[in-house]
Amino acid sequence: MFIDIHAHAYRVKTSLIRFCTAEELIAEYDRVGIAMGVVLPIVSPEIYMPQANEDILEMAEKYPNRLIPFCNIDPRNLTNSPDAPLDKIINHYKALGCKGIGEVMPNLPLMDPMVQNLFRHAEDCGMAVIYDGSDQLTGDFGLYDDPGLPQLEHTLQRFPDLKLFGHGPVFWSEIGKLKTPGERSYLFNLKGGQIGRLPEGRINEEGVVPTLFRRYPNLCGDLSDFTAYNAFARDDVYGPKFMEEFQDRLYFGTDFCFPGMPTPLIQLMNDWQESGKISKTVYDKISHQNAAELLDISL
Repeated sequence: MFIDIHAHAYRVKTSLIRFCTAEELIAEYDRVGIAMGVVLPIVSPEIYMPQANEDILEMAEKYPNRLIPFCNIDPRNLTNSPDAPLDKIINHYKALGCKGIGEVMPNLPLMDPMVQNLFRHAEDCGMAVIYDGSDQLTGDFGLYDDPGLPQLEHTLQRFPDLKLFGHGPVFWSEIGKLKTPGERSYLFNLKGGQIGRLPEGRINEEGVVPTLFRRYPNLCGDLSDFTAYNAFARDDVYGPKFMEEFQDRLYFGTDFCFPGMPTPLIQLMNDWQESGKISKTVYDKISHQNAAELLDISL
């Protein structure tokens, strides 16, 4: 059984962006064997067309046994200041059934006072946060952090009761020691498309990510999109070891955006469980049990 911690869908299909509708997302779940998943609204305009939290709630209400709503809040909301009363918005959507916040990805520094204000209110309201990162400011989307993720570490220190999910290339590239800082992410090419690279090869020396997991019990891992898959698949010895050590804080995900999107992590986890590289206990926790506990789902 798989529960997806991270997916996207738009209520109305549009030719402007290539995203699933709710029906297409559920069809993809049926195709690859996923029981249900979290739908994360996109509210910041840096990369996609913004959508309303109400759209997510409407889709989840239509398919309550398959789709789980998160709300999303741009930290510039209300007053564009670090004093914005974002708890009012968070509690409003929490009362409507949203189980967390994300995917937070405005192109601001992670330690920007407005971003920190969002995290402060999320912690106070008891809502987990999924965010995406960037190694660039301007010309990109995602919360900026420096090599070594010091801004993430300070955030984890400042909000010890906030369950914060690392996700995306800037986070997962640092599972091992980087050869160059440019391996951390992709960026938009001025000629169109994206350029960049991710780390390759076996992990001979750990990066900061496992250290952060050991230091901060409020850090969780969102295993969606190909960058998380790359982090694990590149080393079939260290990858299972990481899953074993942090089995209680890793969550299967897809980052489904469009029909037919590959989901190689499913096959990787199946292969590792069948070959004994990870135990059935680890497999079950990462594939669905951790998510069920977080989202208050009865199995």
